Amino acid sequence: MAMTNLLEVDWTLIPTPEDDGGALHLEGKVLPSVGLASTAERIVDLSRLPGRTVVYVYPLTGKPDVPLPEGWDMIPGARGCTPQSCAFRDHFAELRALGADHLFGLSVQDTQYQAEAAERLHLPFELLSDADRRLSDELSLPVFTVGGSTLLKRLTMVLEDGKIVKVFYPVFPPDRSVSDVLNWLQHERPIA
Repeated sequence: MAMTNLLEVDWTLIPTPEDDGGALHLEGKVLPSVGLASTAERIVDLSRLPGRTVVYVYPLTGKPDVPLPEGWDMIPGARGCTPQSCAFRDHFAELRALGADHLFGLSVQDTQYQAEAAERLHLPFELLSDADRRLSDELSLPVFTVGGSTLLKRLTMVLEDGKIVKVFYPVFPPDRSVSDVLNWLQHERPIA
């Protein structure tokens, strides 16, 4: 299946991920203290951040002119990392206005790889690398394997003072993930 424009995806052609229960255990969990490398060249420990933090977890950001793993488009929930990141970028001010003190994208890609994407996509927030899988293993985040690599399944977490208070899983279509978060922030969890 050929898809030329990364941001204009016909989501009806992409398999919809099913809720496999892989994130049911997360709400209410306190994050472990794990330092994550950031595209801002610093270490971020999500467990120590005060206030409300939104973290969208994604499998793999592709690079222009670099092929994605074989069969990528047919893996439920795999495609859409760039549209998801761009949607969070485009609604960054709204998230902040609704009380999101921090916003991060998180994947197992290394920081150098993520830095290229952050710059190319003009992201006003940091991407975090869990390349050693310390955080994802400690939280037992859902994963899938493709081309010999284990990647994180797409989900979004809302944290308050290091505790997971809301999880969106599965996330589909990815470009509307930010709308779900904005709606929840506005209607379910108004700013105190």
